[in-house]
Amino acid sequence: MGIYLSAPKTEKFSEDGVNSRLRYGLSSMQGWRATMEDAHAALTDLDASTSFFGVYDGHGGKVVAKFCAKYLHQQVLKHEAYLTGDIGTSVQKAFLRMDEMMRGQRGWRELAILGDKINKFTGMLEGLIWSPRSGDRNYQVDDWAFEEGPHSDFSGPTSGCTACVAVLRGNQLVVANAGDSRCVISRSGQAYNLSRDHKPDLEVEKERILEAGGFIHAGRVNGSLNLARAIGDIEFKQNKFLPAEKQIVTANPDVNIVELCDDDEFIVLACDGIWCAHKLLFLGSIRLDCKIIAFSKAKI
Repeated sequence: MGIYLSAPKTEKFSEDGVNSRLRYGLSSMQGWRATMEDAHAALTDLDASTSFFGVYDGHGGKVVAKFCAKYLHQQVLKHEAYLTGDIGTSVQKAFLRMDEMMRGQRGWRELAILGDKINKFTGMLEGLIWSPRSGDRNYQVDDWAFEEGPHSDFSGPTSGCTACVAVLRGNQLVVANAGDSRCVISRSGQAYNLSRDHKPDLEVEKERILEAGGFIHAGRVNGSLNLARAIGDIEFKQNKFLPAEKQIVTANPDVNIVELCDDDEFIVLACDGIWCAHKLLFLGSIRLDCKIIAFSKAKI
């Protein structure tokens, strides 16, 4: 999907941050795509004891990825399960909530706004990396009720995105994934997957796709989408007799809960293009960079 450039755009937009519990770094690059379709969210303080990080790899356009970068973590906070400490359930419901929010009048309006935001100073699209400002801290207002208007029957976007998020609270790490972006942890110098790629040829995905009335051709859902799970892509979610979890393509994530230990060095969240390279070599370079930074600080 998408239009490619004759030469890649290699300018990188990077950011880092730290709090009393952790530090992070992130970077994005447009590459060969005609537009930047990926987005990120990095919140060291989702609340006083919790951090949130997310990677959203867009396809067919940028707006769904930007929508998730802006709203998914807010919905994690709002779900009643979060208040009882059930982070896994609150994250899972937030994934499904994205599709609900993008339908109807307000969804149409918000997607239109996000699709047109250009940062004139940098030339880069706003919201690709979402870090909340002080005014964004009030997550309690959730006015996404049905609104009458010329687009009140808007069924949702035809574009979509993957979503891979990591939520850290104390020694608990919650990873949720829909699509083929990945989360990998380095433990005692070894790389371990904390997520699974959702491809149509996986048996559990194939079974759902066929039962919902879809088909798989050349490794793609209905001959089009090479993902079995994604946020957005509403054209694959039109069966009114099935719940969101049973649609041809679903936003329902796999959720993996891990107890961190002293052997855990770092985690990496990244879009599928990063993992096309040799994973161990990639993680090894990060580990070396971390050691160099630590050594430099020790000398100082």
